[in-house]
Amino acid sequence: MQIKSRLLFSTVLLAALATCVVAQDKPTPTGSTPPHVLVIQREFIKPGKAGAVHEKSETAFVQAMARAKWPTHYIAMQSLSGKPRALFLTSYDSYEAWEKDVQAQEKNASLSAAIDRANEADGTLLDSSDQGAFTFNSEFSLHPLSDLSHMRYLEIWAVSVKPGHWREWMEINKIYKSAAEKAVPGSHWAVYESGYGAPNGTYLYLTARKTAAELDRGPVESKAIQDALDEETMKKLDELFATAVASAESQIFAFSPSMSYAPDEFIKGDPDFWKPRQAAVTAAKADKKPAGQP
Repeated sequence: MQIKSRLLFSTVLLAALATCVVAQDKPTPTGSTPPHVLVIQREFIKPGKAGAVHEKSETAFVQAMARAKWPTHYIAMQSLSGKPRALFLTSYDSYEAWEKDVQAQEKNASLSAAIDRANEADGTLLDSSDQGAFTFNSEFSLHPLSDLSHMRYLEIWAVSVKPGHWREWMEINKIYKSAAEKAVPGSHWAVYESGYGAPNGTYLYLTARKTAAELDRGPVESKAIQDALDEETMKKLDELFATAVASAESQIFAFSPSMSYAPDEFIKGDPDFWKPRQAAVTAAKADKKPAGQP
């Protein structure tokens, strides 16, 4: 396909990254950072098995965690673009903390048995699943949010950087961050890079959103950032992007309270959204089985 403009790559870059700059509630306070490790499990759903069918299956996991009063929580979301799939995000302060959580679950016989039964039932709805661990990249991130309880969507821009071209990608981020801060006050995003389970050089740019109306502002902000860069810098971005990037794509997901084992701060922050949809969890308290029996 013929390239109509020599600024094609840099324009695509700006359009994609501009979706990450809308100002929202609370930037992360100075000295505070997002979790160091983000474990993401993906479940690809069979045709006709997504939506309410899969949501009902996932409540078994939430109930099991709630009965065990498990201290580690996770947030679930469902795809609004691409293949039907669900994401489950669990955050940890370190890889050691992840290890300890896994080991503790394995030692809890009741919880392990309940999870095994839930996995067996849920597996009939899935085409496939996988899991990856990602590490927070503070250098590429910009003012990530500290409170996501009021958010309804998560936009993920996934970039695959070619081997040996990390320096070019680092320079792209430096230029873009500087332009975004000047052109769109309140710009923010969080970046996680692949640690395990995804190709090396994979970067996830995460932007939480209150409403889909924020997506409509992307082109306006993209234009503002382009206007903040001179032609020479745009040309440089074009060349760097073409050299460094193997692929890039944007996907949008909706948070799913009913499939989430949400932390207390989420429920306290926005109980109207998170708490009613966890009725299946609270209903488990009425279970007449002896304590500890799943």
